[in-house]
Amino acid sequence: QVQLVESGGGSVREGGSLRLSCAASGHTYTSDYMAWFRQVPGKEREGVAAMTGKGTSLYADSVKGRFTLSQDAAGNVLNLQMNSLKPEDTAIYYCAAGRKIELPPLDTEAYYHWGQGTQVTVSS
Repeated sequence: QVQLVESGGGSVREGGSLRLSCAASGHTYTSDYMAWFRQVPGKEREGVAAMTGKGTSLYADSVKGRFTLSQDAAGNVLNLQMNSLKPEDTAIYYCAAGRKIELPPLDTEAYYHWGQGTQVTVSS
């Protein structure tokens, strides 16, 4: 059974940095995307960034140049380095894996497996 466990959330001031990690167990995802999404209560979930085990990555326009993905060689851990954080980055961040192959990697319906979420709060 696949499990995704996020860690690394917290509270920072605007301009600060945080690093999120997602540890996957029960399966490795070296050939397909793992991704990060975020959601503000009352708003729709949105795709943040996604990466394959071979290093192909893509980012939402809102985080390009500020957020960077990395992954361990086994394809079991997906990290999201978040720099130059803004108050609008405040959200619950979710890790996702097990993509439905017909959907784009940042589509909110694209994954079978989700983590429990970790809170990121950026104050001005």
